[in-house]
Amino acid sequence: MAERISIIGDGGWGTALALLLLENGHKVTVWGHFPDHIKTIIQRRENELYLPDVKLPPELNWTSERAEAVEKADVVVLAVPTKFMRPVLTSFAGMLPDSCRVVSVSKGLDQQTHKRMTQLAEEIIGHAPVAALSGPSHAEEVSRKIPTAVCIASSNKNNSRHLQKVFSNSRFRAYTSDDVAGVELGGALKNIIAVGVGISDGIGFGDNTRAALITRGLVEITRLGHALGAKEATFAGLSGLGDLIVTCTSRFSRNRGV
Repeated sequence: MAERISIIGDGGWGTALALLLLENGHKVTVWGHFPDHIKTIIQRRENELYLPDVKLPPELNWTSERAEAVEKADVVVLAVPTKFMRPVLTSFAGMLPDSCRVVSVSKGLDQQTHKRMTQLAEEIIGHAPVAALSGPSHAEEVSRKIPTAVCIASSNKNNSRHLQKVFSNSRFRAYTSDDVAGVELGGALKNIIAVGVGISDGIGFGDNTRAALITRGLVEITRLGHALGAKEATFAGLSGLGDLIVTCTSRFSRNRGV
């Protein structure tokens, strides 16, 4: 069944997911903060700043108006960089339809409180439960229909299963979980290890060193995640080991490239 989906965030990941959801038959609107950038995207049918060389179909809607973006939305996707999530959520507070489902696809923690993005969203916009989508999923590949698998976590099983159907197709498979903390922490903590791997690669160390960092890094991530309330098994899955591997090895990885 086609749904009305609002994507808050016009970056590469938000754009890639918009293309995926449009392909799945949904009506998709993408919101961006800067009107001039949105106008350029509409005119050129390309997000040159964040996802260059990917053509955007005219059926994909773009807006910088908040009310227009979330009006009658069945699903709201939070795709804003984590450092901007708090002010953006605050600007949307009270505007989301009461019945809509909310899912965060942003990886990281709130700089002020160190809360996870679902916790922050539930606190500011008042929708609960907010789901989390994470896993090895670079926007550059998803937008080009490269086979990808992710994990969608929610404390409500019906919510995660519904979102699974919304996002999944033959090239993008979503698995479900009830471990929201584990899925979000895996996506946030792996960035630290990826920076270390980038340092190792940059000074000329080899595959042995990279493998050691990834393997022992996963142990540390799992221990810390468990201490913060997550399930250890989650970190052996897509949102843990899977995301760690791709972030530590891919040419698209910003953290490795730092």
